[in-house]
Amino acid sequence: MNSTYSFEDMAVVIAHPGIGQLSLQGEGLGSITFAMANDMSQHDLAADGSVMTSKISAPNGTITIQVQQTSDAAKWLRRYINYVKTAAASEFAQATVVGSSKVMGVTHTCTGVSPQKRPDASYQQAGQQLSVTLLAAQMEEVA
Repeated sequence: MNSTYSFEDMAVVIAHPGIGQLSLQGEGLGSITFAMANDMSQHDLAADGSVMTSKISAPNGTITIQVQQTSDAAKWLRRYINYVKTAAASEFAQATVVGSSKVMGVTHTCTGVSPQKRPDASYQQAGQQLSVTLLAAQMEEVA
């Protein structure tokens, strides 16, 4: 079976009740990465060589979003980070991120999302990508 990948098929929605939502489908979006923070399993090796496998249920991870530094997406992400920085602590991790690829049939749903830190400010002769890393308390992938 032949298939074709296109980043244009990736749709991303970032939402926070205090600032609204950002919907991306290409506009200024350079890349998005969903990364689990922990391993799913671990092995413990005994002196006799027997292996005990541990199943680890740790659903947290990171979302790294790269957008063009002059895009509306970059402006929205900066406003979001500034908003939660000064908002009540109860609002800090209320964001959600949902990313879905129609072609791959995969949806990533992230809740309890908060900014890891302010994005680095990098200025050169030519425009660059702004990289924002968000922490997610819960990440699910459905394929």
